[in-house]
Amino acid sequence: MKIYVDFDDCLCETGRYFAGLAADLFGSSVSYEDMFSFDMDVSFSLSPEQFSHMMTEGHRPEALLSLAETPGASETLNGWLDCGHQVSVITGRPGDAYEASREWLDRHHLERVPLYILNKYRDRWYAAQQNPCCLELEDYYKMPFDFAVEDSPRAFRFFSHLPDLKVLVFDRPWNRGCTFPEGHYTRCPNWQAIRKIVG
Repeated sequence: MKIYVDFDDCLCETGRYFAGLAADLFGSSVSYEDMFSFDMDVSFSLSPEQFSHMMTEGHRPEALLSLAETPGASETLNGWLDCGHQVSVITGRPGDAYEASREWLDRHHLERVPLYILNKYRDRWYAAQQNPCCLELEDYYKMPFDFAVEDSPRAFRFFSHLPDLKVLVFDRPWNRGCTFPEGHYTRCPNWQAIRKIVG
């Protein structure tokens, strides 16, 4: 099988990190569990200038490398690879975050997993045209998948071209109030639940 896996808040605890960062930078009292929107400027009530500053700080290499692994992530992906499945990590991080993101995967024993930076959210895209691992949407739409692991409601629209795709929604505060599109969507509380579905 071919499996798409999102990076932030599927493989690692990005939301928890940014809740702490917003508190440190701006005195935000919004906890991780209160992050009701995937758009962090909305969840933390940030101005455009504050949001830009937070994103810059949060995407520094040392910040990305410090993110805690979501329990069971690397074990699950390596288990799939050992079974012969093809796993691709596809993230909407800015292109200049590629090196730190690749290093994070390697440090967490995911050296065999290819990483692609996809221009999912054009409002925060930084071009990295020399890197073949940075994809525009037209490139991504040529990639077939059987399963997708994703937390962002904003990303669900990128699955409509695959009517048989099974989307495993990693349960997070910002997706609990969303209505899933028509299709095969299943909410999963953790990697153990995901493993039971994929096998």
